[in-house]
Amino acid sequence: MRTAFNWNRPCTLLGIAAVSAWPQLASAQGTAPMAASATPPALTAPTPLKLPAMVERTLPNGLRLVIVEQRELPVVDAYLVVRSGSEADPQNKAGLATLTANMLDEGAGSRDALALAEEIGFLAVRLGTGASLEGSNVFLHSTRATLDSAMGLMADVVLRPTFPEKEFTRLKSERLTSLLQEQDRGPAMADRAFAALVYGESHPYGRSSSGTKESVDPIALDDVKDFWRTYYRPNNATLILVGDLSVSEAQTLATRAFGVWERAAIPAVTYAKAPASAASAIHIVDKPKAAQSSFRIGGIGVARSTADYYPLMVMNTALGGSFTSRLNNTLREVKGYTYGAGSGFAMRREAGPFTARAEVVSAKTDSALIEFMKELNGIRQPLPAAELAKVKRYLQLGYADGFETTGDIASQVSSLVTYGLPLSTLGAFDSGIAKVTAADVQRVATKYLDPAKLTIVIAGDRASIEPALKATKIAPVDVRDMRGRPVIVP
Repeated sequence: MRTAFNWNRPCTLLGIAAVSAWPQLASAQGTAPMAASATPPALTAPTPLKLPAMVERTLPNGLRLVIVEQRELPVVDAYLVVRSGSEADPQNKAGLATLTANMLDEGAGSRDALALAEEIGFLAVRLGTGASLEGSNVFLHSTRATLDSAMGLMADVVLRPTFPEKEFTRLKSERLTSLLQEQDRGPAMADRAFAALVYGESHPYGRSSSGTKESVDPIALDDVKDFWRTYYRPNNATLILVGDLSVSEAQTLATRAFGVWERAAIPAVTYAKAPASAASAIHIVDKPKAAQSSFRIGGIGVARSTADYYPLMVMNTALGGSFTSRLNNTLREVKGYTYGAGSGFAMRREAGPFTARAEVVSAKTDSALIEFMKELNGIRQPLPAAELAKVKRYLQLGYADGFETTGDIASQVSSLVTYGLPLSTLGAFDSGIAKVTAADVQRVATKYLDPAKLTIVIAGDRASIEPALKATKIAPVDVRDMRGRPVIVP
């Protein structure tokens, strides 16, 4: 039974007095408590990150393997990346890729959903599935001792899903309920409207991976089976294996689990070109009596393959990519309008969006927009030397955090696979950031952030925020629904 903890009384843990007893312990040992320092610790020079070797192999059926031997602990992470996700959804059935991925572990091989869950628990492994805009994946974390059995489960989920009707009905119902709930969530309303306004609903980047009620309603179980049959093919996939196994062991394991997987032609995915950026406009998505306004400000950015990747990382970190960034410092620390503000480039196969965002107290909506515009204009000016140095050091010192576990390494490699980048990309980060100059930062800020061509979406209480937004004269104001479509208002 859970009991409440009283922080005001002394307690002991493993025989050591804790919490309220700490000052007395320090005093008894003759050591005065250390005074708090007003000076932050100096940043050290980044230690060169030594990455383990990444070896590539290809099975006869076309399945690409990336193998990373990491022997510190007797664990292995396997990450299967299928290079088709919501991009491949038919426009009238958006949400199909994610429903397909969700169905994979609802019954596979000879096991129904319950039996599969029980065996996962018995082996003490983690096995999951998912899909995003540009890929679908199945991931596994296992000890070395249970790896053979765990890989058999993973292969069943990928190659032999049973797609039970009752589980499909349940998942589809849950999806429709979730979509209904989004209609009362300001951040979700702003996200959907922003994507649709920047890219248009006919473009995959302009739609949500979870779809809409209108697109999910007609999805049938046969559609799920067809998507799996079409895109889940070895010649459209990469298996990443990281952990306590050699290259030869990994190849043998992958062949045993996935060698029978049959290759097939993968249909090309085509879609409409994104519209050109237009003059800045403010689009209100009405959420009556909302206590806060959800800001999404930006436009079309860059693809992950851009040659400007490192300057953009530095520029955005200064603008809104860290807790001490300009946007967060101004809107949270100085003005107190929000709990947090930030920005980022969603770099995809094609040019993904740049988005600056915050959830702002409703009464300060117009004031927050003014501050956003000041910072978006200000980042186009030369970055001071001290700020440039701090941002670069922040990025370099934090980079190693993404490689602490075998799962972290598998995730990092999967991002390269998704965007078709060479494996050497991971080892080039520190030097790439080090070469960025203030001139580089100003160049990319000027090139990719044009305050005169911004899509500004604010989901909030129209009745209270519209007059003040118009008074800023920053841009014309109109009203849209959460699909980005015009709303006729009195």
